Amino acid sequence: MRVQDMMLLDRRTKELIEEYVPEGDVLDSITCFFAVFADHTRVRMLSALAISEMCVTDLSRVLEINQTTVSHQLRLLKNLGIVKCERRGKIITYSLVNDTVNDVMLKGVEFLGC
Repeated sequence: MRVQDMMLLDRRTKELIEEYVPEGDVLDSITCFFAVFADHTRVRMLSALAISEMCVTDLSRVLEINQTTVSHQLRLLKNLGIVKCERRGKIITYSLVNDTVNDVMLKGVEFLGC
């Protein structure tokens, strides 16, 4: 047997890796989820929504982001199941679906030592 054909891992570790490392739809979903955090505007909006539910106008004004941009990003986040909306008369407010997204961002801050 050639040296380059040998594995240093034991069989059990190899099996764990093969079982644990995501593939297919799971890999696509994880990649899509983490891509949400690759945009400054989305991270700022998610941080604001972690504090309070808000309408498009309030988000736009408090973050000083164009209202069209806010609407576009909210639509994306809603389609990904990260934010939800609730209509109250003529006003639609947006909020995080749950605390998981905020927990991920806080873990990122913790990891970076910010």
